[in-house]
Amino acid sequence: MGAESEPRRRLKDDHRLVQRKVFVMIKLGIVGAGYWGPNLIRNFMSIDECEVKLICDSDPEQLTKVGEGKAEVELTTDSSKVVNSDADAVVVATSAETHYALVKEILGAGKDVFVEKPLTLSVSEGEELVELADSRDRILMVGHILLYHPAVKMLKNYITDGTLGKVYYVYSARLNLGRVRKDENALWAFAPHDVSIILHLLESMPDSVQASGECYLRDGIFDVVFMSMHFADKSMAQVHVSWLDPHKTRKITVVGSKKMAVFDDVQSMEKIRIYDKGFDYTPAYASYPESLTLRIGDIHIPKIDGREPLRLECEHFLECIKTRKKPVSDGENGLRVLRVLEAAQKSLGQKGKPFKP
Repeated sequence: MGAESEPRRRLKDDHRLVQRKVFVMIKLGIVGAGYWGPNLIRNFMSIDECEVKLICDSDPEQLTKVGEGKAEVELTTDSSKVVNSDADAVVVATSAETHYALVKEILGAGKDVFVEKPLTLSVSEGEELVELADSRDRILMVGHILLYHPAVKMLKNYITDGTLGKVYYVYSARLNLGRVRKDENALWAFAPHDVSIILHLLESMPDSVQASGECYLRDGIFDVVFMSMHFADKSMAQVHVSWLDPHKTRKITVVGSKKMAVFDDVQSMEKIRIYDKGFDYTPAYASYPESLTLRIGDIHIPKIDGREPLRLECEHFLECIKTRKKPVSDGENGLRVLRVLEAAQKSLGQKGKPFKP
């Protein structure tokens, strides 16, 4: 048999190269194994394309707990070991006040970063991290998990394809009895979810943000907050968050010129309902003036992809590392959410005075 031709040999070599690229194992370090960290650890460790090399937490007891059955993973209470390791990327699930310094150090070490929401606790710090990630050509992804929820994606599609018509207003409620935080108020604990969804759906920043609330359980920490946003196209949004409420509520309503939609994340099955309700204009005719006719039509309950949003979020981060594409919730996205939250916090401190984010 004759020697293999040069084109055929190159084709086989190229195929092997593609195969090697596809199966490159991404090495991860995870900092923060407390409240939310174990969920991230569970998901990343179940994905074949990555290997969790190190887990870090300041609490040795918690570290031992999450490390059970994970002999192949190095456990440490020293975050610098993760920063200086051979990990390709680091997942940060620590308290919000630590995000700025820790993420800055990780980006400075040339690693990609996934950081839980909020990005930081100030716009200036967030801007610095976004600029650093850009200058180092690193992936910076913020954990706005609900942007990866199949129901939110479907809701977005209903707006984009014109099913709902022009969006008039959006309102959301994220309520529960507990879990009371000691290091952040209800605005910073809950509202990042709703603000990220609203900005995603409306694809614009509000012209003004107002917020009012009260501190009932402890001085200086708001237990309930009502926030309003006004946009240039006359659309509005309101967010109600509280950990002092008898109801567990995770609901967002979108009212459009054609139809209305409700996303209720507490429901296990019927998470989205599309209401064919509204008013139709009857044009003026002869001596009859223009009038409004009430329309009450069907309720449509679409089938929703049942995959776990956190799993989809983790997979998206790994895909962005491999392809170098911009995450849906990239640093700029996290910064926009941060601008709204900071404006709302200023408004809380000045009795509801509006601020431009």
